[in-house]
Amino acid sequence: MQLSDKRRNLIFWVLQFLGWGFLNLSSLLLLKQMSIEFVLFSIVMGTFIGILSTSLLRYYLKRNIFFDKFGLKELVKISVSVIITTAFYALLNFLSGILYVKYGPELTEFDLKILKSYDNFWLLAINSLIVIFVWVACYLAIKLLLKLNTDRIERLELNTTLKQAQLNTLKGQINPHFMFNSLNNIRGLMLEDVERSRDMLTKLSEMLRYSLTKNDVNAIALEEELEMVENYIDLSKIQFEDRLTFVKEIDPGSLNIPIPPMIIQLLIENAAKHGISNLKQGGVITLRTSAEEQELTIQVRNTGKLHLDEHSTQLGLKNIRQRLRLLYGELAKFTLREEGGEVIADIKIPLA
Repeated sequence: MQLSDKRRNLIFWVLQFLGWGFLNLSSLLLLKQMSIEFVLFSIVMGTFIGILSTSLLRYYLKRNIFFDKFGLKELVKISVSVIITTAFYALLNFLSGILYVKYGPELTEFDLKILKSYDNFWLLAINSLIVIFVWVACYLAIKLLLKLNTDRIERLELNTTLKQAQLNTLKGQINPHFMFNSLNNIRGLMLEDVERSRDMLTKLSEMLRYSLTKNDVNAIALEEELEMVENYIDLSKIQFEDRLTFVKEIDPGSLNIPIPPMIIQLLIENAAKHGISNLKQGGVITLRTSAEEQELTIQVRNTGKLHLDEHSTQLGLKNIRQRLRLLYGELAKFTLREEGGEVIADIKIPLA
């Protein structure tokens, strides 16, 4: 289970009070030799000084120490912060002793003996350093354990999400509506052109085989994806006839670049289904790819207007965004916009 920030803060403060309270309650062991007033003063002030010093230290560590890029720089930051906190902790203890002597009740001989230790700078510094060092070690150990637990949970969530994304991909690939239309169109075509009908059946079977065999693959060559797109366009042209024009502007340098399977086909399908099919006069779908040093750009443009039906599941678009995030994190981008009577979908994938 992953703890919320609110719960983490609550646990921190509970441990702070319990830890420092327990440490300073050790003064009770000397109750027979020390005055009750000095014991109570030691417990209260010691707990307060400890909590104040380490809470400020925690505030600094939370904002400046990152386990994801832990290195020499982080060790230097921790060391410097420990030294400063030690000095602050020792100074507050020293001042509290002076204040008690000046304004507190009459001291016993044993009280005076204890307070004299506060006058020994090196003894006070070493004791303070040990206390602060132990606190930091415990804090960083707990922080590391929490991070490892968070990473484990995120990996489990990522695997679950990836499996769901693969399932959604399969759903997006085997579109029953498209299959039904294709089979009906091929059946009608058989009355006119048997040879072409046979060719279209072959393309449809290749699409089904492709969608099933590539479902568990995270990347394929762009060139291989283009073959799938060509099959889809050929099958769609049976329905759209002259209403659909497909234009390719492919950068030769992009053909061997690995991309997530079905990602271009989903863009083309979305352009045909939500763009060209809504236009009586039809329109143009343009596919462009370009490869630069650090980035592959895939662009699909179609005639029409951007209209996302609120009742639509938008499965294909969600599929694309989800898989890009899973595979590339924040490095990949997917945008959809309308410009000059065209709907433009852009995908940018990092090459390195």
